[in-house]
Amino acid sequence: MPPTLIEDDIVLPFAVGETRLKGRLVRLGPVLDTILGQHPYPEPVATMLGQAIVLAVTLARALKYDGIFTVQTKGDGPVRLIVVDVSAAGHVRGYAQSDAARLAKAALTRAPVPALLGAGYLAFTVDQGEDSPRYQGLVELVGATLVDCAHHYFRQSEQIDAVMKLAVERGADGHWRGGGLMIERIPDAGRVGDAGEEMWRNAVILMSSCGDAELTDAALPPDRLLYRLFHEAGVRAQQPRRLVARCRCSRERVERVLRALPPDDLNDMIVDGRISVTCEFCSATYDFDDAARRALVE
Repeated sequence: MPPTLIEDDIVLPFAVGETRLKGRLVRLGPVLDTILGQHPYPEPVATMLGQAIVLAVTLARALKYDGIFTVQTKGDGPVRLIVVDVSAAGHVRGYAQSDAARLAKAALTRAPVPALLGAGYLAFTVDQGEDSPRYQGLVELVGATLVDCAHHYFRQSEQIDAVMKLAVERGADGHWRGGGLMIERIPDAGRVGDAGEEMWRNAVILMSSCGDAELTDAALPPDRLLYRLFHEAGVRAQQPRRLVARCRCSRERVERVLRALPPDDLNDMIVDGRISVTCEFCSATYDFDDAARRALVE
């Protein structure tokens, strides 16, 4: 095979075999490293948030939407909340809230969901604006990992027949990398008897042979990984879709929120003569001095 350009921060859609099996391979490098570096997360929290980011990106690119796709976990464990959203343009952001004291006492095992997230739910939301209905799917946090929780959701849905893998690691250089792989069988697709069912089972087996190191390996081009896994069945890669770490916060958005607050609430936010608002996602801080604060209530 000719040399292939190694790419990061992409979703690479592909199709397997002659039946209608489709999939996505996700590779995250600087996008993941940037988002996880915006807060001083303890490593277990950063790893869990990184997995949620890979999960969100992998699922988002399976949907046709013009807006925001959000993955959220909320539980009673040390990591109380995780929020990740992916815009239709491929802009990704995310953050996590955790309790440091409880985290220090957590038993970190091969089952991070019950240890870190506890009992709660995993939510998938598609928001296309005021003129479109908002879709949300909820599932309990059932399983040892976020992938287990996603598979639980797939099993409960009559419209999704899919399996996935994901991996996140912090390299020796201190930088974070992530990867995801998902294959999906379209409902009623390939009703070609045992041959179609056998193709699906074989594709699932082949996907399961992919190791975490392969998913995150910067030296293994995405298309070569797909060929390594599915060449016997036949695999056709499509045009990769780019991803960017980008928050949607802005001074104008913060001003709109502050203007909607009662004056007494604004006064309660004053510290040393100014109001400071910090974005939970990217940690950007927006300061409003006395003159700017008075303008909010005019």
